[in-house]
Amino acid sequence: MMADRHQAMRLRARVYARLREFFAARQVVEVETPILSEAGNTDPNIQSFVTRFEGPVGAGRRERWLRTSPEFPLKRLLAEGFGDCYELGRVFRNGESGRRHNPEFTMLEWYRVGWDHLRLIDETVELVQHLLQAEGRQTTVRRYSYRDLYREVLDLDPWEASESELQAPLASFGIDPEGLLRDDWLDLLMTHCIEPWMDPHGILVVHDFPASQCALARVRSGAPPLAERFELYLGRRELANGYHELNDPQEQAARFERDNALRRRRGQPEVPVDQRLLDTLAAMPDCAGVALGIERLLMHVAGAEAIGQVLAYDFGAA
Repeated sequence: MMADRHQAMRLRARVYARLREFFAARQVVEVETPILSEAGNTDPNIQSFVTRFEGPVGAGRRERWLRTSPEFPLKRLLAEGFGDCYELGRVFRNGESGRRHNPEFTMLEWYRVGWDHLRLIDETVELVQHLLQAEGRQTTVRRYSYRDLYREVLDLDPWEASESELQAPLASFGIDPEGLLRDDWLDLLMTHCIEPWMDPHGILVVHDFPASQCALARVRSGAPPLAERFELYLGRRELANGYHELNDPQEQAARFERDNALRRRRGQPEVPVDQRLLDTLAAMPDCAGVALGIERLLMHVAGAEAIGQVLAYDFGAA
């Protein structure tokens, strides 16, 4: 097992070198942003680590949040006019531990000015294929709109189907329906029915999600309105999540408040919003961004079933 981990560490080093070469050739600049922040991630499905600063009072707020992604400071750099950039670094999510999750992991996140999510899909696929091919792996690519994917795999229209129709393919899983909303059933269909259908060796991209799943993406008006975001799967694991980025501070503030309202209803602690992001967001240019989980890429290349196999030491051994 030690030999396998050491091989995975060498694989990681090769991947880092190649992705840095990839971005250097495209003049996307590597940056570093803070790991500790006065603000946190309001997403009710993500729990943050919190720590306390014991230094001088004038240094800033004492309560500090370990980042769950570098997204907010990267967007502040874009708003300052920095241009295309990426960060490769550690992020932290409390409570996420298991065969696929480690509370501390590595995220690659990058932004392209003047691009939308559809153009960024092409570059994300190109990067993943480049990294796989360098390790002797070839893969197919399939691309679906969210609606077309559900229609093809489940013969269901995710916008038109009733909730009972969405629940029907999940009947054999014994899921407690208490408190589950329409988006929860759509997510369960993805994890329980669609992901097992995916090619274990291929790339699959899903784009244009329901507006209710917009996260930090723009919503395109129409019938139905669509969230301009995408997810890229490598095999049967979600690898990357990208957006045509929202740059409306009023709408972003409203989304933060909806997140905290849901936290209150669930009995979760509220999270301080990133006011510095809101203060600069209107100046952020039209852009697209994507976050990619490095350990999931390494797991695929190494044929690993557990995330600990691609870490020097996992959470339990740290």
